[in-house]
Amino acid sequence: MTESPVVSADVMALAGELAAERSKPGWSTFSLALNEDQLELQSWAHDFAESVIRPAASEWDERETTPWPVIQEAAKIGLYGLEANINLFIDPSGLLMPVVQEELFWGDAGIGMSLVGTGLASSAIFSNGTPEQWSEWLPRCYGTPNDVVVAAFCSSEPGAGSDVSAIRTRATYDEKNDEWVINGQKAWATNGGIADIHVVVATVDPSLGTKGQAAFVVPKSEVKGLEQGTKLRKHGLRASHTADVFFDNVRIPAANVLGGKEKLDARLAKARAPKDGDRARNASMATFEMTRHIVGAQAIGIARAAYEFALDYAKGREQFGRPIIDNQGIAFKLADMAMEIDAARLLVWRAANMSAALMRGETPDYRTGEGSMAKLKAGEVAVKVTEEAIQILGGNGYTREYPVERMHRDAKIYTIFEGTSEIQRLVISRAISGMRIR
Repeated sequence: MTESPVVSADVMALAGELAAERSKPGWSTFSLALNEDQLELQSWAHDFAESVIRPAASEWDERETTPWPVIQEAAKIGLYGLEANINLFIDPSGLLMPVVQEELFWGDAGIGMSLVGTGLASSAIFSNGTPEQWSEWLPRCYGTPNDVVVAAFCSSEPGAGSDVSAIRTRATYDEKNDEWVINGQKAWATNGGIADIHVVVATVDPSLGTKGQAAFVVPKSEVKGLEQGTKLRKHGLRASHTADVFFDNVRIPAANVLGGKEKLDARLAKARAPKDGDRARNASMATFEMTRHIVGAQAIGIARAAYEFALDYAKGREQFGRPIIDNQGIAFKLADMAMEIDAARLLVWRAANMSAALMRGETPDYRTGEGSMAKLKAGEVAVKVTEEAIQILGGNGYTREYPVERMHRDAKIYTIFEGTSEIQRLVISRAISGMRIR
């Protein structure tokens, strides 16, 4: 049966009206295409990763020490430093930072972490500090191209990893000298002990749990009692320095509490007498909120590197007279790897765009744990993809002669640090249910 000409004409008229209406600004804002500036910076980071990071990756993984020459090279070209970090952070789309970090970690995750580890400390200062504290401390996190330094964020403890309420490091206010006195031990601190600027999360009022915590800037060069403990020998990310840090009656000026003492006192008073609807801001969580999707981008870089290597290998490796990719068992693995990487990236980009809402004059509207979704998916994809890459390479993949073995070791931490996969699922389940799931 054919439609009557009248109905067809009505449909065409309606389609024309809708097309005209929806050609106005606002209907065509969705895009997965990067703009010219973003593409240029992505290419810049990729070139550095390909020409500088990758050739050095195996050496620094074996040495298990901070790759200072690579950091210095990055600083000289403007890829490491405060200005670089601000340049990548100030993007109303939110995509620039994860795009660039994906490329760096595509080069190598251990060296990549050495380049971006300082960002956790600087993010803590930015998210918790005052403009005056930004000016004083942020430049000191990075140093200069001729004298590069790194910074450390110290939150985890031997008994407080996922459970930040278990933090025992104590900051006590000495009113007579207008100083804070810090005592305790931090664990798993990236750049811990080799940095000058340490941002330390400590408990001020133990009775308030996480609401009684604050973040403090501790410059190692200006205090006594800050000592590096054991440097960890890790399964992966071995070019990135990780260590325990001890604080023994470390005295810092009262002004070194991020946000200022007056703001801290007001927050503690509110926590002691909460009203309906009050939500205390935790120094650790405020930092992690800004970095979860970025951590996801790092995991994607690792996964993409392993996938690309496995793809090239499968196309060139012959068994039984034909390339192994000619077998569905291998081809389907690679298809799944490509699909999962793209799916993870879409979640990361969504969370990145949501995180940049304030730069667009909007209010961030996280509803279902989108940041946790991005980090969770990307971390688990990185582990799975690197494992499959080893499987595709067979015995070669299990040797250090091929990089997928290192990539697999590097990937595993992404289901553990900055919130384990279990913690991310807890965040998501609480967000979607509105319940305090334990």
